[in-house]
Amino acid sequence: MSAVRPDVLVIAGYDPSGGAGLIADIKTLEMNKVYGFGVCSALTYQNDKKFDDVEWLPVEKIIRQIKILSGRYNFGIVKIGLIEIIDTLLPVIDYLITRNKNTRIIWDPILKSSSGFSFHNNVADNFFKNIINKLYLITPNIDEAKALTGNTKNPVQEMPGITKNNNCSVLLKGGHIKGNTRDDILFSNEDQVTFSGSFIAGYDKHGTGCVLSSAIAAGLAIGRTLEESCRYAKEYTRKFILSNKTLLGYHYE
Repeated sequence: MSAVRPDVLVIAGYDPSGGAGLIADIKTLEMNKVYGFGVCSALTYQNDKKFDDVEWLPVEKIIRQIKILSGRYNFGIVKIGLIEIIDTLLPVIDYLITRNKNTRIIWDPILKSSSGFSFHNNVADNFFKNIINKLYLITPNIDEAKALTGNTKNPVQEMPGITKNNNCSVLLKGGHIKGNTRDDILFSNEDQVTFSGSFIAGYDKHGTGCVLSSAIAAGLAIGRTLEESCRYAKEYTRKFILSNKTLLGYHYE
């Protein structure tokens, strides 16, 4: 299968509704002609409207899943979604790098579910600084950017400093910004690119962040640049949002 389609490894939580997490990631990759491999990092008890609880998988079990897959496949692109941040994320990233130092890792920092359940209330001050140079891309929304940077008033002003002189870029998602504008901004080193978007009334969706980051991973896997991948992913997510008026979107080519 690897000879036909490129591979992407996804490390994410299991959402029984299929709207977010591993199932949504694999759907997105499949529709974009990429074969997705899935490693479970958490079991969630939820549907598209209600979130009851999360059960974190310990780091040893996550790495054990990665290890057996990496023994057969060499993953150049890895997308990480819901994961226990402080005790698990950094060891998992370090393990991925030991398997392939050239792996491009995308982290979608899910700190709160779309229904309002908080996964991580406190992020250590030095955590973001310790992890930034190990990643290729981070895709926070505005609230996640506030939590990660510690700047609760204007996290946007932190982005050029975060990305300057390192290999990690930040795609700041505009979906949680008030008003009619829904622009995403890609910060890469000293460059900045805006992907314009607007509020779509009446089409709320569960799992849009998962879909967006997985569509970016798919784009990179098939040879698009980061800017091209982000631009395409925004349009793919827009179509996903418009696919129907329920909270669970449909995937189309």
